[in-house]
Amino acid sequence: MSRHVRITHRASGEVIAEGPIGLFGIMPFEGNYYIARKYLRTSRLKPNWVPGLCIYKFLYVWLDLRLPDGTREPSIGWLYWLPNPLFFFIAFRPAVPQSSPALSVLETA
Repeated sequence: MSRHVRITHRASGEVIAEGPIGLFGIMPFEGNYYIARKYLRTSRLKPNWVPGLCIYKFLYVWLDLRLPDGTREPSIGWLYWLPNPLFFFIAFRPAVPQSSPALSVLETA
């Protein structure tokens, strides 16, 4: 029996991602969810081009959630665009924290 997760922006109700938890779905790693493109449910996550560096996972850019009404949730997620090859399961996947006041996370069995 597989577990599923649904990640929603609290203020707007915008569904960010929904799918199975696991390597080929929505991968939990270090307190974050790395989302396979197939399970990304929004096209509103846009890079703000503010770079970041993790010593062992390498380079990423922050992602903003830009909503239809013109508001945005800044730096709600990130994307490793130059990842460490040892962490292939996070490469080029949008990611969000598992616990964020801006997000609602519902895990089901």
